[in-house]
Amino acid sequence: MKLSKFCEENLVVFDMKASTKDEAIEELVALAASSNMIKDGDMLLQDVKEREELVTTGVGYGVAFPHAKTRSAKGIVIAFGRSSKGVEFDAMDHKAVNLFFLIAAPEDAIGAHLNVMARLSYLMKSEDNRNKLLEATSPGDVLLLIDKVD
Repeated sequence: MKLSKFCEENLVVFDMKASTKDEAIEELVALAASSNMIKDGDMLLQDVKEREELVTTGVGYGVAFPHAKTRSAKGIVIAFGRSSKGVEFDAMDHKAVNLFFLIAAPEDAIGAHLNVMARLSYLMKSEDNRNKLLEATSPGDVLLLIDKVD
């Protein structure tokens, strides 16, 4: 499965403006909502925030995977955001987050949703891959990297 089929170039941003966790989620949801696969950005925002309240999706190493299974998604959508200054995101290692993958999935996409999360998690375990995303200069660079996972 190529993860880039869930993420278009217009769903990649390198200069996130957010300075708080809520602002980061709002910015990423707004980005994802520009996809024709998202029917209702407000619903997606509510669902992502509710999921985030359960336990942080800031997994450490400067990475977060805010996500939700939601009625607002017609298909899986991945939005990527990078913050050069970093955002305090209640990450498990208590460090700021620079790399964000927002994942929206339909409520019935249980297996596919988990597969996407697992592949992105595996990819982000590599310091080399994280550095490549921190240095990426085009959306195409990001899409090539997320397809690297076999």
